[in-house]
Amino acid sequence: MPQLIFFLLIGIAAYYGYRSFKREAQRVSKRVREAEKEVQNRSQGTLVQDPETGEYRLRKD
Repeated sequence: MPQLIFFLLIGIAAYYGYRSFKREAQRVSKRVREAEKEVQNRSQGTLVQDPETGEYRLRKD
């Protein structure tokens, strides 16, 4: 019985580790695609509008 509990805990940890890895990989690939677009357009970053002042500023990652 203790072996079953041990393997169950290992399985749960592996599942959450896989989900975390997958989420991080998606975040990194999104950032790489954005960087490739910036290089292609020769831009210095992405501008976003500040809701308080209405001015445009570089997005902070």
